[in-house]
Amino acid sequence: MAFSAAARQFYQSEIETIREAGLFKEERTIHSPQAADIEVEFPAGSGVRKAINMCANNYLGLSSHPEVIAAAHAGLDSRGYGMSSVRFICGTQDIHRELEERLTEFLGTEDTLLFPSCMDANAGVFEAILNDQDVMIADRLVHASIVDGMRLCKAMTDTFKHSDMGHLEEKLQEHQDKRFRLIITDGVFSMDGDLAKIDEIVALAEKYDAMVFSDESHSTGFIGKTGRGVHEHCGVFGKMDIITTTLGKALGGASGGCVSGKREFIEMCRQRARPYLFSNTVAPVIVAGALKVMEIVMSSTERRDKLEWNANYWRKMMIEIGLDIKAGESPIVPVMFYNAKLAQDFARDLFAEGVYAVGFFFPVVPKGAARIRTQLSAAHDQRHLDIAGEAFRKVGTKYGILGKGKKEIIEMYGV
Repeated sequence: MAFSAAARQFYQSEIETIREAGLFKEERTIHSPQAADIEVEFPAGSGVRKAINMCANNYLGLSSHPEVIAAAHAGLDSRGYGMSSVRFICGTQDIHRELEERLTEFLGTEDTLLFPSCMDANAGVFEAILNDQDVMIADRLVHASIVDGMRLCKAMTDTFKHSDMGHLEEKLQEHQDKRFRLIITDGVFSMDGDLAKIDEIVALAEKYDAMVFSDESHSTGFIGKTGRGVHEHCGVFGKMDIITTTLGKALGGASGGCVSGKREFIEMCRQRARPYLFSNTVAPVIVAGALKVMEIVMSSTERRDKLEWNANYWRKMMIEIGLDIKAGESPIVPVMFYNAKLAQDFARDLFAEGVYAVGFFFPVVPKGAARIRTQLSAAHDQRHLDIAGEAFRKVGTKYGILGKGKKEIIEMYGV
């Protein structure tokens, strides 16, 4: 047997080292549908209790929407449970193409291709369209799945300082000798909640003959006047070369993602993107539910508008309480603790107060940048936010961090 006692001892030691450093990630078990109010078991075997969920990507509150569930049931009955195949063999149904067409219209692009997840979309797109004659110039805070996708591509990799347009321009000037230049960014940066300067990026791309890629996973459905994404918010709708996004957050919260953009890029992904070619098709039940989600999202901005109100209300409340939060315009509101153990302890105490939130720390965020990432949803009512805010106030008082900034918190707890 290859897994020897020495190997077991090594991995047990590694796990214990992670635990002792305060970096051990503990999973909570939810015993209810995803919603603003959920039933959670934590720690394991301790029983189930009700809590307000302040850390889901359920931005529009559609994960358990009755019309979406009904549509998914209908899709299950009419198109079956799974495709048992990849797309190019016998895994494409009419509803897959219908959803792709709906997403193309919504995102303002020329064509769209579904992937099993947005992580798969990011893993496949760069290798499919670029080679060693090209360069990828990425914001230094892009999502880990983008970084992984870039690693699979033979194009040269370079970066620019986060949202620093002067530095990006320097990089574009430096790489004028490359065949193609692809600027890579998130639309909304998932850990900090800030928005990319997509309008300025597009302007630089036009000036230096570059292309623009944006992962809009944390914006599709709710950022922009009609929820199309950061490119709508910044006034460059219809000018994007490549967008990746997910069905696993605001658009129903199940699974599935896509690459959307210029027609030729989408065809190249259809021909060469390995996660597309060698992964099973998105299940019909998910596609059917997503089609209903698109109908809801495209017919009204009511949920998007409520989410915006909730996010503004929560940000104001956190500031008034005296917690150190990251500035931003999105429904991602990180509360900063800097110390990993403090973030974990704070989250446990919140749970004892009936609020479910999770501490984020290295390697999810850089060392010394531990936080609790709160996320707002259209499913939240004001009462949810008031109760959660009071819990944050109570626990913050316990740890003596209300009204304290980064320097003071680090002096108290270290990093």
